[in-house]
Amino acid sequence: MKLIIQIPCFNEEEQLPATLAHLPRHIDGIDTIEWLIVDDGSTDQTAEIARAHGVHHIVRFPANRGLAAAFRAGLETALGRGADVIVNTDADSQYRGEDIKKLIEPIVAGKADMVIGDRQIAGHPEFSFVKKCLQRLGSLVVGRLAGVPVPDVTSGFRAFSREAAMRLNVLSKYTYTHETVIQAGQHNLCIMSVPITVNPKTRPSRLFSSIPAYVRRSATTIARIYTLYSALKVFALSALIPFLIGSAIGGRFLYYYFTGQGKGHVQSLILCGVLLNLSFVLVVLGVLADLIGFNRRLLEEILIRAKKSELHQTQSEGSSTVSKPNPGEQPPGNVNGPTDQPANREGTP
Repeated sequence: MKLIIQIPCFNEEEQLPATLAHLPRHIDGIDTIEWLIVDDGSTDQTAEIARAHGVHHIVRFPANRGLAAAFRAGLETALGRGADVIVNTDADSQYRGEDIKKLIEPIVAGKADMVIGDRQIAGHPEFSFVKKCLQRLGSLVVGRLAGVPVPDVTSGFRAFSREAAMRLNVLSKYTYTHETVIQAGQHNLCIMSVPITVNPKTRPSRLFSSIPAYVRRSATTIARIYTLYSALKVFALSALIPFLIGSAIGGRFLYYYFTGQGKGHVQSLILCGVLLNLSFVLVVLGVLADLIGFNRRLLEEILIRAKKSELHQTQSEGSSTVSKPNPGEQPPGNVNGPTDQPANREGTP
């Protein structure tokens, strides 16, 4: 079984050595452990530092594309390198390398498809009261939408089985944390959380400039992704509001009409008609979006089969071309031979 630990990086030359130093090199039940760095357009020596510390795979973007794009490229690259289990961690040493064993245990045992490291925010000394409340609220909302409790939905310390990595398609340009949980729930993947400990903060977060900005962008991402997978439910609930208001106003008009006072309340009848028409239009849009959703699910299945076929073909070609190396030549796949291949397109090393 092969484990690839991926680390999205952006200008992490100071933090990366400490992070790599604590990554495990051997875990019971894992045959091969490799490291993958996704250099998201760094302007410092991040890639050179990674190469000097023996990182096996390096994907480089010519310009910064954001955390979500780096995460997506990491998953695609890890799958292409034959990973059975993929762990995503941060470059700032927030998460402890020794917890990776705990993180992957449910996947190795076949009990989970996706495992999230729970930082136990309630007792985290570096989180303010407001941040703890927002984190708890966000985890509750996303957990309800995904259909499974997730105590720490913003944790970037995660493990994925090969099947889960193939089924997750990150569409957001901002962050992957909320989206992958909702997608996993919609795909009926088994999600688990395990408690972890974290290191003291070494630098401020680069993901958001302020709490209001983070809440706004996260709420937009959650709403968009849930609508993508549950369009009929979202539009039906949206239609319920104007329908109830229009029905109440229509009932008021009928009451005055049958009591002989209807002539002075024609405006209520007009408003009732507008609201009921709006609710009908929303329901129709929901039905159309749901039908489009069927096509999207078919395309997702086709994409998954294409990924599996491509992976199988790559592995077959790799096994058929392996030959005995010449003296002094590194054999293919040697874990001491880091590679540095720039990405020609997003997600392809």
